[in-house]
Amino acid sequence: MTFALRGERVLLRDWRDEDIPAWAAMNADPEVRRYFPGVLTAEQASGEAERIRAHGAREGFTFWALEIPGVTDFAGFVGLLRTSFEAHFTPCVEIGWRLATPCWGKGYATEAARLALDHGFKTLGLEEIVALTTLTNLPSQAVMQRLGMSRREEDDFDHPRLAVDHPLRRHLLYRLPRADWLAGQKA
Repeated sequence: MTFALRGERVLLRDWRDEDIPAWAAMNADPEVRRYFPGVLTAEQASGEAERIRAHGAREGFTFWALEIPGVTDFAGFVGLLRTSFEAHFTPCVEIGWRLATPCWGKGYATEAARLALDHGFKTLGLEEIVALTTLTNLPSQAVMQRLGMSRREEDDFDHPRLAVDHPLRRHLLYRLPRADWLAGQKA
């Protein structure tokens, strides 16, 4: 069975093998990876894609491939993932996105994220979905705010997978409870 969530301009779908070259190119772009520790080699990107796909097979949801019909077959990913590290807010499901630079600033991440949130709350029955990012990633923070997610300073944390002195270690946590999402849908 194939998975698909369709929006007005976006399609979230299962990954295909033919997505991997575009995924690798995207993750070799320093601009795409500027809020991450570094760019990925083609082998590292392929490994990450396999982990994302395996999560989907195991959990029934994942960071799905993002297609912009009529524009590009593969624009990156948007979706839901069980966070795999320990922190004060785990276990949890996080929403995330990563898009190729030509697809930035067009509202695709927000539109696709709304589809993923709706699926997470209405179909999967999740009680809360979180998002996390670095202090300096203002574009992602803006998407989180447009989605109705909220941040409390006491939830900010040091990412356990980054070195103590790493400049990207400090992260912000945004939360969205199911009740808030459903109330916002009725408004």
